[in-house]
Amino acid sequence: MRITDDRYTRDRLRLDLALRLIGHEARTRTIRSWTGLTDDRIRKLYRSYVADAGRRDVRRHRGKSPRQSAFFMRNAGIRREAAGLATLMCILGLLRREASASPGGLDQLRWGESFCEAYETFASLFEHPEISFEHACHLLRSLERQNELCLDECEGCGSLLVVLRYAEKPKACEFCASTRPPARPGLSVGDC
Repeated sequence: MRITDDRYTRDRLRLDLALRLIGHEARTRTIRSWTGLTDDRIRKLYRSYVADAGRRDVRRHRGKSPRQSAFFMRNAGIRREAAGLATLMCILGLLRREASASPGGLDQLRWGESFCEAYETFASLFEHPEISFEHACHLLRSLERQNELCLDECEGCGSLLVVLRYAEKPKACEFCASTRPPARPGLSVGDC
């Protein structure tokens, strides 16, 4: 038997995806749900390939994953990053409305690889992104459920916006809002 035989493909994909997620500082629960690996196996992978290899730049985060959707509305920079990341997710077809495949299944592993590609592309576009990998996972889940966050489009340029579902929707994206001339005091729109 060779390691390249089809029967080992899923196991190799699981381990490769787990290492990729560890590199993105994903929490153990996220890695477990995406790959189907046990907590012990994930810790051993981290110890063998990251900690013992001397890579001090990869940290392990503890506790619950981020769940606050208001994080994405905190400031203009994060709103811009959220819109860019949501656009990449749409382009790669990552937004799923139907039930997800079984953890560790081949389709789930391929989807996880695509999500990592989207996040890596996003991280390369922004010099120091404020949206972490776990925040990106939360953004995706929120956009799929559409209970707090949803997508809208800019009236000026048509680009995607991430907005709070029941809040007043902005009329323009961050770029269009920053390039518009300021309104003159004392005049209303009807006066012009």
